[in-house]
This record gives sequence, structure tokens and C-alpha cells, in this order.
Amino acid sequence: MDVRAIGRAGLSGHSTTLRAADVHHWILDLDNTLYPEATNLFLRVGERMTTFISNLLAVELEEAYEIQKKYLVEYGATLRGLMEHHDVEPHDFLDYVHDVNIDVIPPDPHLVDSLRRLPGAKYVFTNGTRAHAEAVLERLGAVGEISGIFDIEAADFVPKPAPQTYAALVGHFDIETDRAVMVEDMVRNLKPAHDLGMTTVWLNTGGQWGKVGYDATHVDIEIDDLTAWLNGLVAALDDPDGAI
Repeated sequence: MDVRAIGRAGLSGHSTTLRAADVHHWILDLDNTLYPEATNLFLRVGERMTTFISNLLAVELEEAYEIQKKYLVEYGATLRGLMEHHDVEPHDFLDYVHDVNIDVIPPDPHLVDSLRRLPGAKYVFTNGTRAHAEAVLERLGAVGEISGIFDIEAADFVPKPAPQTYAALVGHFDIETDRAVMVEDMVRNLKPAHDLGMTTVWLNTGGQWGKVGYDATHVDIEIDDLTAWLNGLVAALDDPDGAI
């Protein structure tokens, strides 16, 4: 399959054949997107979320897990639900859940090379913290390829997929939305980006939670390997007809 043109033409409100050379802004999710879900790093973060909730509410881990996922679906991030219903101080929660060993993330020189060679600015857009993002990027070897990070604190702790957070991202980095591509493993986080005119790319990891809220009308491109797809885009740069 030609990774230069994996798309769902006609389902979105705009073209899915935007040439990589015409992209000015690449907006990249962090967890389970820039690194493989198979590392289980975010699984460990999730386990710490469950433990935090169990300790906070004095409930068993099974009930804490149900609360965790309920808030994820309702609010876009577990933290927001805890803030709304239990007056949790966000930094306490974030510091606790991100206290994990990230050495499970291997360096990815192929990803780094593709990011370096693709035109335009690259931004990380995450419901996690800047410190967590920087640590992950350091492990990948990609720190120097990222122009900026928009984290949950920059979003005033209002997580994706809240539309106002995307508007804040766009304003913060002066993003031209019709020249922007957004890549996400959580498919419902692509709807606000699509509504703003961005080309949307769903990294389908096969996981249960990434599919919640699936709607083909706001998915322009579906992939299952970010590095392979970006490598294809880089190869297409030498082809005047190469497109995504």
C-alpha cells in the first residue's frame, strides 16, 4: 500500500491529497503516538492513575479503574473529571502519574530523520505535562526536531478534545489550519482539528480507547505505523506528484 496516499477522499470537508511539501505545521500527539503503544509506558501511567484514584476515594482498584475510564470518556482526560468532582489539585495528580520509568522507550532514529527532513514546524500537543513530553522526546532523540510543546497546563487544564483548547493551540503557535496536519491515536481528538480545517491522521493502534467516538467524517487518513508513514512522506518529497 502506498503510504503517500492513504486517505478517505470525499468523507471530510476538504482534500486528503495535500502534498507534504505544502504542510506548514505538523501537530503530533505524544503518548502512544510518537512512541509505540507496545512499550506499555502509558499503560503504566494508567495504572498509577488507578492507584491515585483508589487512594483518593478509598475504593478498590476495580472501582477506581471504572471511575478513571468514565472520566476519560466524559471529559477527555481523567484529570479533568477529578478536578470537577473531587477538587483534585492538578499538579499533585500529574506528578504522581508521570512518575514512571521511561527507559522502555527506545530511540527512534528513523522517526527523528523523517521529522528532520519534513518541511514545516512540528509541535507536540498533549494532555500530559511538558516535563513528561520533554522526557519522552529525549528518549526518542527528537528534542531538536520539535518547535514547541502545548501541554495540559498551557491549555489551562482543559484537555483535548475541548474545542477551546485547539483554538488556544492555534493562537499560541500562529498555526495556519489549512496547512496543518494533526496526528492522534485517540480518534475523537481529531474532530476539533477537522472542524478547524486541518488534515487529520488517525494512528489506529488497535486499542479499545483510541476508537471511542470514531466517526469517519473527521478522519482524513488512517495509519497503523507513524514512522513508516512519515518515511513514506519523506520519500515522496522527491516526487513532484507525491501526496498524502
